Amino acid sequence: MTTPTIGELLTSATHDLAATSPTPRLDAELLLAHVLNWPRARLLAEYRHRPDAAQRSAFDQLRARRRAGEPVAYLVGHKEFYGLDLVVTPATLIPRPETELLVELALAEAQRISAQRSAHHTAPGALTIADIGTGSGAIAIALATHLPTALIYAVDLSPAALAVAAENIARYGLTARVHLLQGDLLSPLPAPVDIIVSNPPYTILADVEPHVRAYEPHLALDGGPNGMDVYRRLLAAAPAALRPGGTILLEIGAWQGAAVVALARATVPDADVRLHQDLAGHDRVVVVRSTGV
Repeated sequence: MTTPTIGELLTSATHDLAATSPTPRLDAELLLAHVLNWPRARLLAEYRHRPDAAQRSAFDQLRARRRAGEPVAYLVGHKEFYGLDLVVTPATLIPRPETELLVELALAEAQRISAQRSAHHTAPGALTIADIGTGSGAIAIALATHLPTALIYAVDLSPAALAVAAENIARYGLTARVHLLQGDLLSPLPAPVDIIVSNPPYTILADVEPHVRAYEPHLALDGGPNGMDVYRRLLAAAPAALRPGGTILLEIGAWQGAAVVALARATVPDADVRLHQDLAGHDRVVVVRSTGV
């Protein structure tokens, strides 16, 4: 039997994965590139290359796990987010592209707060940010990368998630400015901060897509019976943890815009509350600006 080429392996795997994955060709390429330890683009340049028996066996094992529903990011051990390559494990939620909007809006708020305080001739020191439910550290690392003087607290209830975040933070040389804190929501913070940013658990677990529910950590997914449990607790505690003129930014489920906006207005009645949509036009981030300078 002729040893299959990369092109033949990809064609076979794409057909194999089509029944369970919405992106079978991409999945096949990512898995084979991982096995070969090649950039994905090299597969296309060397599609006539014939991987050896050990490589084919490893690829077959990964594609079988993917066919069963295991996420590609867990199979290859990393995921791209906001231009960063991050280690991920089953202890952490896999970063989603829609969360990049949360980062963009947080960066804009950081610039606004800094400009506002400069205009009022206040010198509060480094901007401080709390990333609540940091998981892999994706949001905290993205913010720290683009705000080179900011101090960021990355908080998570899960020690296993914090271990992954620590690896990613060290990888990008940010251990001096991104401080890991283990605990529940805002309780570990040592002092009020300028910005609170969070992609909290907001799903109704019974409604989560089965493969997500089977593989990703329920602690990072389960928002209670109506998906609002963490928002209630976080918004109730946020005013005491926020400096005057600070901002809270919350990622939400596409169906939660009106409910989270109403909750924010009721909990922080003097705040400016705004709802932002993602590129698909879905409600995605609620921004709560407190008053004061």
